[in-house]
Amino acid sequence: MEKYLERTMYAMRWLLAPIYMGLSLALLALTIKFFQEIVHVLPHILDTSETDLVLLVLSLVDLSLVGGLLVMVMFSGYENFVSRMDIPDDGDKLGWIGKLDSSTLKSKVAASIVAISSIQLLKVYMNASNYEASQLKWYVILHMTFVASAFAMGYLDRLTRDSH
Repeated sequence: MEKYLERTMYAMRWLLAPIYMGLSLALLALTIKFFQEIVHVLPHILDTSETDLVLLVLSLVDLSLVGGLLVMVMFSGYENFVSRMDIPDDGDKLGWIGKLDSSTLKSKVAASIVAISSIQLLKVYMNASNYEASQLKWYVILHMTFVASAFAMGYLDRLTRDSH
């Protein structure tokens, strides 16, 4: 009975595979949104103010960071929790595949969230005249919460790594 239960639980890890495939659909949606933004602004590029163009570029950078985060979570999550990826080492394989454990992935996700939050905060700053002071304060507090959380996670990870 115990062996059957353990084998069944171990096989259940494959339920994560469709979730990682779903993340690839989210990546497709981000790609479509990225190019939609570019196509939307190109006809009006000469009429677009510098501030609006900078805000657009920050949005595009934001989308690319979220896309990179999705790729990192998809591949390393699949490798860590479902199965090894059989990708030949022919030069096209990403160097970090198979090297990110769940602890390293957590740190990279936290750093990516801080970077994304930084871009959002910069976009708010560039458009500060459209926000009330209390809204600006909450954006800064939220960003600093992300920064402090990422720092604390990294610090705790270092403590536990050094103790082992």
